[in-house]
Amino acid sequence: MPDPFSLSVIVPVWMEAEGVTDTLRAVQPIRAKGHEVVVVDAGSSDQTVELARPLCDRVVVSEKGRALQMNAGAAAAKGDLLLFLHADTRLPANALEHLAGFFQSRRAWGRFDVRLSGDRPLFRIIAWFMNQRSRLTGICTGDQAMFVRRDAFEAMGGFQPVPLMEDVEFSRRLCLVSRPFCIKEPVVTDSRRWQQHGAWRTIFLMWKLRWRYWRGESPESLAQIYRSDVRNVSK
Repeated sequence: MPDPFSLSVIVPVWMEAEGVTDTLRAVQPIRAKGHEVVVVDAGSSDQTVELARPLCDRVVVSEKGRALQMNAGAAAAKGDLLLFLHADTRLPANALEHLAGFFQSRRAWGRFDVRLSGDRPLFRIIAWFMNQRSRLTGICTGDQAMFVRRDAFEAMGGFQPVPLMEDVEFSRRLCLVSRPFCIKEPVVTDSRRWQQHGAWRTIFLMWKLRWRYWRGESPESLAQIYRSDVRNVSK
């Protein structure tokens, strides 16, 4: 039976040649059922676009910035359900089945649980806390593959054009419409950030940024803190 909805998977990318093929191969069963995949590139100078083009329905060029890219993808998409997928995140094989359950609900939006790749027990603990925090607060992050009905997305004006916390900010506004539909089947997101920067350091940085955001600090200043911390770690 055909799905009761048309889905657009929107994948913002920039310099993702190393992993974009694996991400897009994982969504080919979704394309095979008549849904679309839209890749939004922000001017990659590597092979990202060339690798992505055969594995998606269209490539959209956008200004750099995840919020801007996701809005551009939504504008080009045709589906009545929009799913925003990070380039380092894999959807579960039965994602469509779970999304059909969401579409038949009265919720306006939702997200998946998340699991970090790799076998370290600490990664399981981190993911558990991320999922429980999301259930408690109704806030989700981009790693959890947020999805939203098109009419709700357009009514809310999409993502705010901020350099950081665009997912948290949009979640807060969507919570005014409905609580999120939480799918327990996890997406798997690459743990390279946690491994490269150190798990505990990354946890501390994320909590510090969110705490300062909740206290009213601007996403622009938080983005400067984030970039400074990442640069220091990479030296």
